[in-house]
Amino acid sequence: MTLSSIPLGYLITVLFIAWCTYFVVAPPNFPRIFNSLGSYFGVINELPFFALFWLIGSTSLAFIEGDVYYPVGWMAFGITILAVGTLLVIIHRGLQTSPVVSQAMDDSLEKKWRTTINPKIERRLHKKFSSAALLGPFFKRRYDIERIANINYGNAGMRNQLDVYRHRSHPTGCPTLVHLHGGGFVGGKKNSQSLPLIYQLASKGWVCISANYRLSPDVKFPDHLIDIKKVIAWVREHGSEYGADPTMIFLAGNSAGAHLTAMAALTPNSPTFQPGFECVDTSVIAAICLYGYYGYIDTKPGLFSSPMAYSGKEAPPFFVAHGDQDRLVPVENARRFAEHLRDSSSNPVVYVELPGAEHNFDLYHSIRTEAVVHGIEAFTAWVRANNKHNSNKIF
Repeated sequence: MTLSSIPLGYLITVLFIAWCTYFVVAPPNFPRIFNSLGSYFGVINELPFFALFWLIGSTSLAFIEGDVYYPVGWMAFGITILAVGTLLVIIHRGLQTSPVVSQAMDDSLEKKWRTTINPKIERRLHKKFSSAALLGPFFKRRYDIERIANINYGNAGMRNQLDVYRHRSHPTGCPTLVHLHGGGFVGGKKNSQSLPLIYQLASKGWVCISANYRLSPDVKFPDHLIDIKKVIAWVREHGSEYGADPTMIFLAGNSAGAHLTAMAALTPNSPTFQPGFECVDTSVIAAICLYGYYGYIDTKPGLFSSPMAYSGKEAPPFFVAHGDQDRLVPVENARRFAEHLRDSSSNPVVYVELPGAEHNFDLYHSIRTEAVVHGIEAFTAWVRANNKHNSNKIF
């Protein structure tokens, strides 16, 4: 019996999924060449139900066609059993996210914080996952949200453009989320990352803004940060035209965007980073950082490009989430940053260490993504409830 005696489709499918699942559950100290492939192989970590349905479908077809009755087919079936077991482990890890997020909120916010927010939001915080995570992880857009694309906020072409997301009912006086994409400062673009978060908030009456910024090597620090300040300045001047409340700006980002979020939140109204618009208020109500790299304290003279180099005395409330299996940015860096903030900030720092999470965990609807989104929604509701400008209602 030769391998060519049976169709290769079943065996290839099983080996691919098995490798991806093994990559997810293997220790994070894999050789670096494998770590760099995490965004490709690790995607199974957020799509375990999709992989499970794929395996079940392939195995059922193999039984119907008789492929599993060959020796190689039985081998593939054995690997399938192992892969299914590993997928169940991945699902179990994802289900731990909701209680971990809730506990982090309880540990960091005031004792009775839950009673200060909308009960609907508090209940969503306990929700394990929705049908979207089970059946529609790739469907991130929503029919009730409109996207106004490619609005210029600067003079650097497409790198100085932003998109506005708002409910089709066009509410006014809305809290505003400005989101910054990741990409290591050399790649990435708006309208591609954290879309489950953006669409969830927009559907609840927020105005959400996803912005591009200039990238290296065309520019260098602090040009990326200056662009972020320009986005905030744009919201102050033009946000109300789209229903945004320019006094209620939340800044969020993932990966490199989280780094820029932290930098902007820790340097409000700094003339150094606001050339030509020094008088504009670039402070934010709160900062949300997902799987970011925050650097180290730099004692060399000059401009500091690490959030760790800035005091948190004037820091707004922070929500920091990082996966304990992140192979690109070790979780220890996020721990140090959270401790750095807590040492000097008078505002809460919610630090969530997500069990089993890799980098880029929020690209799809998944158990983990939805738990984090509900946590962010509850966190922002608490911030708004404790802010004197609060006059908005979530629907």
